[in-house]
Amino acid sequence: MTTVRQFQVTFDCAEPERVARFWCEVLGYVPPQPPDGFASWDEYNQTLPEDERDSWFACTDPNGVGPRLFFQRVPEGKVVKNRVHLDVRVGTGLVGAERLAALTAERDRLIPLGAVEVLLQEADEVNESCIWMNDVEGNDFCLD
Repeated sequence: MTTVRQFQVTFDCAEPERVARFWCEVLGYVPPQPPDGFASWDEYNQTLPEDERDSWFACTDPNGVGPRLFFQRVPEGKVVKNRVHLDVRVGTGLVGAERLAALTAERDRLIPLGAVEVLLQEADEVNESCIWMNDVEGNDFCLD
């Protein structure tokens, strides 16, 4: 019998805290508390060597259900389409116009946060509607 393991999803990015805070807003996640002895992440960062400051950030599901998201700074930018992306399930159980309305409402909430719509895929005979989007650093995700 296979054991189910917890996992985290890791994002490569240029500005870990900025991207993490975007995803907190999208998913209702929260940043972790700063390490013991520090009142804030800024205070903690000031104790690190300069090249390690702001090199990572994380966020978690406050209900403990979803995976931890980890954001790490990398020197290179995104060049091609992600091979893995998140599907944000806002239309689960909905079909047709009702589903499309839920997806577009969520899209409209996320655009002021820095998300960009790439493609609206409207329902056909086989698939329901979904919206392909980019986060604040161009990482692909779908409203599904």
